[in-house]
Amino acid sequence: MPYDPERSFGFLLHDIARLMRKRFDQRARALGLSRAQWQVLVHLSRHEGINQSGLAEILEIENITLGRLIDRMEEAGWVERRPDQNDRRARLLYTTQKVAPVMERMRSLAEETRNEALAGLADAERDALIERLIHVRANLSERGAPAKEDEEGESGAAAD
Repeated sequence: MPYDPERSFGFLLHDIARLMRKRFDQRARALGLSRAQWQVLVHLSRHEGINQSGLAEILEIENITLGRLIDRMEEAGWVERRPDQNDRRARLLYTTQKVAPVMERMRSLAEETRNEALAGLADAERDALIERLIHVRANLSERGAPAKEDEEGESGAAAD
């Protein structure tokens, strides 16, 4: 059977993720946050009091890139840096009170996006899809065996 990217597992996952980000961005534009900023807020709200290096690792971006982003977000009142009681040189990151209502709105927008994406699937089908994706993630996670490279020596979105 000839290669069909429309039926390629990796291509589909990548394209679905891209389209969901795009649709969420369209909905979230009114919040006045860039995608990078709302990703920082989501992860920081899950890991209040994390240091910048730890957050950069979670976000898979360079520490210096995150530092510039945090500088702008701190100026805008979204995040604050507090001294680390265990290390005088270190600063820990926290969200401000300004974030709570925005996080609630972001959750609502994410739910709208998810419902749009899963329209036409029964609840049991949605649950089964999520369970299978969790299984796939576990197969590829660091907890499992190392990912194998495809025949061209590449790993990534287009891999089947």
